Amino acid sequence: MSSIPFGTTDWSAVEATGHPGETGTATWRTRTFNGIRVRIVEYSPGYLADHWCSKGHILLCLEGELHTELADGRTVLLRPGMSYQVADGAEAHRSRTTTGARLFVVD
Repeated sequence: MSSIPFGTTDWSAVEATGHPGETGTATWRTRTFNGIRVRIVEYSPGYLADHWCSKGHILLCLEGELHTELADGRTVLLRPGMSYQVADGAEAHRSRTTTGARLFVVD
């Protein structure tokens, strides 16, 4: 990371955008800092992503439970305080949640 001055973000003041999944909805609050996207993402209960993602992320689960399915068949469960990281193009993955989840994501 470079050329990012010190700053703070009041996430409640960042405009929310809706992104429908195969089922449910993802709500994103997004800021971008010199090409780095930083988001608070909230998945509604019953959310299932409508695509396989190949983008790299660092993801921290803040609330709820998130099931991340990898294209090779593995499934990982994240609970609050747990995170995962994956590089661009490394392993395709998609998210789902039964109960809903709130995440902090850097990509």
